Amino acid sequence: MHYAILCEDVENSMPLRKSARPAHLARLQALADAGKLLAAGPHPALDTTEPGDAGFTGSLIIAEFDSLEAATAWADSDPYVDAGVFSKITVKPYMLVLP
Repeated sequence: MHYAILCEDVENSMPLRKSARPAHLARLQALADAGKLLAAGPHPALDTTEPGDAGFTGSLIIAEFDSLEAATAWADSDPYVDAGVFSKITVKPYMLVLP
């Protein structure tokens, strides 16, 4: 089943994001290589694809896992968690309807 992983950033998270980004992207790439990643990306703090110093307010990952527990464990071990980027993570079952 797919799960939506909704992450909220701490204030001024850009320096923390930058330091952990390579390891964060490597984990996402591993999910993609396994054919389990549906979508992933950050939420810009401004209504633009280039938010500059305003940075991001969080991230969304939609991926396939064996269970809610597995999705939660995966999310909790993200490098952004270790770096202190996220203030909150919510993991929910997700059902793809369209396209």
